[in-house]
Amino acid sequence: MRRREFIIFVGNATVSWPLTARAQQREQLRRIGFQSNLTEGDKEAPSYIATFEQTLAQLGWVKGRNVQIDYRWTGGDPTINRRTAVELLALNPDVILTVGGGQVRILEELTSTIPIVFVQTADPVGSGFVESLARPGRNVTGFSVFEFGIGGKWLGLLKEIAPRVARVAVLQDPRISSGPAILASAQTVAASSGAEVLSISFRDAADIERGIDAFAQGSSGGLIVAPHSVAIANRALIIALADRHHLPAIYPFRYFANDGGLIYYGPDVVEQYREAAGYIDRILKGEKPSDLPVQAPSKYELVINLKTAKALGLTVPQALLSTANEVIE
Repeated sequence: MRRREFIIFVGNATVSWPLTARAQQREQLRRIGFQSNLTEGDKEAPSYIATFEQTLAQLGWVKGRNVQIDYRWTGGDPTINRRTAVELLALNPDVILTVGGGQVRILEELTSTIPIVFVQTADPVGSGFVESLARPGRNVTGFSVFEFGIGGKWLGLLKEIAPRVARVAVLQDPRISSGPAILASAQTVAASSGAEVLSISFRDAADIERGIDAFAQGSSGGLIVAPHSVAIANRALIIALADRHHLPAIYPFRYFANDGGLIYYGPDVVEQYREAAGYIDRILKGEKPSDLPVQAPSKYELVINLKTAKALGLTVPQALLSTANEVIE
């Protein structure tokens, strides 16, 4: 090869090599959609994001290097849920992580092909998201949040910490299967616990305030808050109403107790984000969501807010304190 031809060849190779490398990098960049029922400024969000991203990185998926994560925040608003779902699907992600049944329903209505992994979702079979827990059978799988029998467990814990409670209202949305199921579970054990179990149905914050205000007109009341994105978005309101009316209350997620709620018993939510990252890793590597079983929580936590107990005039039994994972002073 002549010298001039050699120089031209090397020069062309030098120009084309970075272009080829950049093209390969673009081909290797995978895209994850993340839709949360929290608001973007919610103080709980950073711990979930950190756990999710750190676990992905441990599995080889580093944000900005070989994976892009598009975050959307809905605050539990159904209108925003649908809008952000459409936005994420327009980005053509390889997989979407979503939180709560309301968001799963919208996504599975909009796509039957893009894989969806859910966390903090109750009754995925009864809600029609999957065919069975062992074999989801579609493009949706993930991590369920509660067994419905937990309603009875919540009632028992509430009576243990506040034995004088004789009327307990379950704050729930009858439009979703988990609300009535948790209510029925609590009512099943009501007679043996010595408490009457009632329902406060809601659709929005105004319903929550009216319902709790009306219920609190009676005496010896207590409150069970069933999991729902509207309840999560309005947890400050619910906690304030329970405080105003001196209602001992038990809540479905840890952040209620962190924010001043009396007692929390439920799954380790942070762990679900870690497990979800594992499922997303498997999907990005070629596995189908239909072949990944829906998993129930394996670890439950009990958190007691001692400051709130004292404000309510309650003496927490030592036996209950000794079993708590955390006591907030």
